[in-house]
Amino acid sequence: MEISLESSPVDREAANMSLLITTVAYLLLNGAQLFETAVLVPVWTTAPPASLHLFHGPYGLDFKAFWIVAHSLHEVTFLAALILNWKIPARRKVLLVVFVAHIVVRAWTLLYFAPVIIFFQQIPAADTVDQMLVQKAAHWRQMNLVRVAAFMVLSLVLIPLNRTVKSAGNAVPQA
Repeated sequence: MEISLESSPVDREAANMSLLITTVAYLLLNGAQLFETAVLVPVWTTAPPASLHLFHGPYGLDFKAFWIVAHSLHEVTFLAALILNWKIPARRKVLLVVFVAHIVVRAWTLLYFAPVIIFFQQIPAADTVDQMLVQKAAHWRQMNLVRVAAFMVLSLVLIPLNRTVKSAGNAVPQA
């Protein structure tokens, strides 16, 4: 299969660049998610409320602003890539499927993950361990692994799409 774009070099360059930018943004988000999942999540989910000190005090962590900004910027770049690559059928189909799947995982994040972590952030840290909270945190941690894996798979699907699109006369073979 070949991909081509019957338009100006500027359009081709914009399509290629927008896809590269959204792919890199997605991979950077994955890095932040992996760091949070590997380093921070095990700390606060271990023994709540005793392990919730991470969220409290003058140096307590609050990831909300970071994730809102990071995901918003990525989704703007993703929409730009979708629009600028719309005339490339091989890219359009994959980008559309990945974007819809991404939105489904983001909806899951907003409906489940965000409210649960906000719930834990509002619990005062204590010197005790509540087994019900430990179970709730463990479930969140396990589901988070699924969510992070889903985001990683979606971002990795974009990598092969980053082949340079040339004019119709110089189309690049696409696997």
